[in-house]
Amino acid sequence: MSTDIMIPAWIDGVLQPVEKLAAHQQGLRHKAVSVFVMAGEQVLIQQRALGKYHTPGLWANTCCTHPEWDEPAAECAVRRLQEELGITGLSPQHRGQVEYRADVGNGLIEHEVVEVFVCDTTDDLPLALNPDEVMATRWVVMDDLVQDVAQNPATYTPWLSIYLAKHRGMIFDRAAKKTGF
Repeated sequence: MSTDIMIPAWIDGVLQPVEKLAAHQQGLRHKAVSVFVMAGEQVLIQQRALGKYHTPGLWANTCCTHPEWDEPAAECAVRRLQEELGITGLSPQHRGQVEYRADVGNGLIEHEVVEVFVCDTTDDLPLALNPDEVMATRWVVMDDLVQDVAQNPATYTPWLSIYLAKHRGMIFDRAAKKTGF
């Protein structure tokens, strides 16, 4: 995906379109979407393509992206699942909003206000990886992922570490699934 797309960011408290790379270079607070696809206790994670302009080759949640200007977060989640992984037919369930700020290397800062979604499926879900976005995927039991992220943080994106350390209950608790969107 091109880095010259416009994303919704706040400048002086006003939401306005900003070029994606500029938002990260300036550390601007901006909108984002994260999706976790689950099969029981397993979560589908992706390894970011080596051509990504930040955090290449690191493991992340199933899908993470920025909505286009005026694009509803749920529609963005569905769109990017298809564009990155070839996943169709799932219904993302909104779990809440998370805000974080993290250094993602090369002088870039992610300061994101993230709408988080979870999708339930089976682990035989057909995938068609977009090589410009994703170099690999794997299903991981949630407890094993939490342990591996804690032991090997340099192989995972900062935001995945933040989600698991600070927001795991909100995102993954079974009671949260009943609230929907």
